[in-house]
Amino acid sequence: MIKNMGTLDRVLRILIAIGIIILYYNEIISGTTAIILLIISVAFIITSFIGFCPLYYPFGLRTRKVK
Repeated sequence: MIKNMGTLDRVLRILIAIGIIILYYNEIISGTTAIILLIISVAFIITSFIGFCPLYYPFGLRTRKVK
């Protein structure tokens, strides 16, 4: 896998995921919405640590600068 995510993209995804988790634990979101958002936040965290977003690949998108 070639990394296609830049640093800013990765940091923003982690911050969004942390925000969703905080909302869930403070019981601001619940039910089906909470479950869906938690699944998305897990995906954000995984893709941030890997540095590869599978949804970017088919469209040829990159947020990482080409060296």
